[in-house]
Amino acid sequence: MWKVYKWDGRYIQGELISKHSSEAAALKKAKKEIGYIKAEKSQHDNETVIWLDGENGRPLGVIVKAKAKRRKKKS
Repeated sequence: MWKVYKWDGRYIQGELISKHSSEAAALKKAKKEIGYIKAEKSQHDNETVIWLDGENGRPLGVIVKAKAKRRKKKS
C-alpha cells in the first residue's frame, strides 16, 4: 500500500493525502495535489520511500510503502 503524505508546516510526513495500490497512481495523485518538481526514490530494510521536492530542493512531501514482514512457518 503506497501512502502519499503532504508537508504540514512542521513534518514532511504530516498530512495523509491518499492511499494507493500502485506506485504510478500514488505519483499521479502527488503531482496533482502537491505539485512536486523532483522525486527521489530510496530503499530501506523495511520500506520504500519516494521524497517529493519543489524548487531549490525544498521538501514538499513523501510517498511511503512498508514492506510486509515475513512469517516463519510452524513445523
